[in-house]
Amino acid sequence: MKIIGKHLTVDMYGCSFENLNDMDFIKNAMLQAVEEANMTLLNFTSHKFEPQGLTALALLAESHMSIHTYPEMGYAAVDVFTCGDHSRPDKAVQTLGRFLRPEKTKTTSIRRGDFGSISDMKPRIKVKITPMRRVRDASGKVFRFLSRAK
Repeated sequence: MKIIGKHLTVDMYGCSFENLNDMDFIKNAMLQAVEEANMTLLNFTSHKFEPQGLTALALLAESHMSIHTYPEMGYAAVDVFTCGDHSRPDKAVQTLGRFLRPEKTKTTSIRRGDFGSISDMKPRIKVKITPMRRVRDASGKVFRFLSRAK
């Protein structure tokens, strides 16, 4: 069976509370992502939770894009599923990352409808940590190492 779609699930960690809790900001980011990824928006709906957090869904001609935010944890769960060859879900994720500026991103890529072999069904996972986070993590390791040396 041929691949019918690309499905990216993305975990974004270390995002700003204010951005994750701002409906207008998230809507703007998603609409920009739809445009830059060559997708066709059919409908947009969202819901703001109390005391914080939101869910937004872009219904696309190609399928859908959604985001669920947890501002208190600095976390956003993003889902982009597209059918066809003209849209770029990876570009949509890149655009959302430019808006949300996460410290760490974990992206899982799934080829939907591809049941040709067992290895084809395993999702590919890619993790990205911003350089500043790496420096902070490395400096902590160096400090612990030097503390033990005494």
